[in-house]
Amino acid sequence: MAEEADTLDIDGSIMEGGGQILRICTALGCLLGKRLHVRQIRAGRSTPGLRPQHLSGLETVRDLCGGKLEKAEIGSTEIVFTPGKIKGGALTSDTKTAGSVCLLLQVSLPCILFAESPSELILKGGTNAEMAPQIDYTTMVFKPIAEHFTFKLDCDIKRRGYYPRGGGEIIVRVPPVKHLNPINLVDRGTVTKIYGRAFVAGVLPYKMVKDMASAALRCIRREMRDLHVNIQTVQEPKDGAFGNGSGIIIVAETSTGCLLAGSSLGKKGVTADQVGNEAAEILLRNLRHGGCVDEYLQDQLIIFMALADGISQVRTGPLTLHTQTAIHFAELLTKVGMIEIGNMQTCI
Repeated sequence: MAEEADTLDIDGSIMEGGGQILRICTALGCLLGKRLHVRQIRAGRSTPGLRPQHLSGLETVRDLCGGKLEKAEIGSTEIVFTPGKIKGGALTSDTKTAGSVCLLLQVSLPCILFAESPSELILKGGTNAEMAPQIDYTTMVFKPIAEHFTFKLDCDIKRRGYYPRGGGEIIVRVPPVKHLNPINLVDRGTVTKIYGRAFVAGVLPYKMVKDMASAALRCIRREMRDLHVNIQTVQEPKDGAFGNGSGIIIVAETSTGCLLAGSSLGKKGVTADQVGNEAAEILLRNLRHGGCVDEYLQDQLIIFMALADGISQVRTGPLTLHTQTAIHFAELLTKVGMIEIGNMQTCI
């Protein structure tokens, strides 16, 4: 394990100031064998300190590498993480809330890529949660683009779960790699097709799905009249979802293989039309900036760019605060340089 004298001090209150700092620093600390002291965790939030989903993520990485985690409990504003060796194998992580399984995947995936043996993770919590990627975004956008780094991610959705009860479950299988190849996403090409998935689960009426999809289609048609749009409408089977939920994701695919998306979840006081419109507007906003990735994929790629052997290039739209935060901490821990020229991210 890393020596105490080598402890890296991390201020968890700067920049994005939330769980993302914990995820990227813990994953990189695990991979690089660096002991971390993270303080002022989520200091600026209405409920500062660790929430259940953050604690689950930390415990997952600790268990993956046989490391040591100190001062980690709900509400804690500091933790000390001492990494061990990443062995792989089977592991279950449960937020016991509607905390996002996709955020559990975010913190654990970089680690298990470099494990000694193949990994199988059972991740439990919310699959379609606010303030996190929907599982559909992870499978439809993140997975195919991230696999350009030449790794294989198998993600099996066993059961969907929603706010506030959670209850979702995914199984993730990842064979280890020796290294990651750099990626080059600089030519967006032209949009060739748009497709998506609108869903309701539990007691919510199927009419909501039709309304979401129709509203999204009308919004897209105002800017893109001639392109075929195929939005699948789904009533989730009772044994495939826990609780009530609704939402939509819309993906644009380009001639060069770029994938950009907009998504939205149903909530109290918001009509199905508004949910569909919001997802379509987010997609259109991300198509206008000319980048090869949308605003939600930017930050998720940074850690893999920093770990890849060689120079990666990604053309983005305006950098989000999450992406700026990911770059800052990736540079701090890996000493890899990220250069921004216009909206081109280059990792060297």
